[in-house]
Amino acid sequence: MAIIYQHDKRSGITYAYDSFSYRDKETKKVRAIRKLIGRVDKETGEIVATDGRRRKDKVKEEAGEQIDYKELCEKLQNKLAAQEVLIQSLQKQLNS
Repeated sequence: MAIIYQHDKRSGITYAYDSFSYRDKETKKVRAIRKLIGRVDKETGEIVATDGRRRKDKVKEEAGEQIDYKELCEKLQNKLAAQEVLIQSLQKQLNS
């Protein structure tokens, strides 16, 4: 896996992607899968995580609002389980 930086000329923003290469057995060519990590901060050069849709974080960080950590934990566990199923299916495709 490698981190790829791509600069958008229209907006002037540089995005960071996680790139994974694999060999496609049908076409016998190397393919790449990219997943957005986040934006690159111009001043510090650090990668700021983003979901790619210009939306704010779903977790509110306001002082007056209470965060339901149990619900948040359950959502993260469900997301992790779905990702594990996806990883297993992709591994089966690569091995076959």
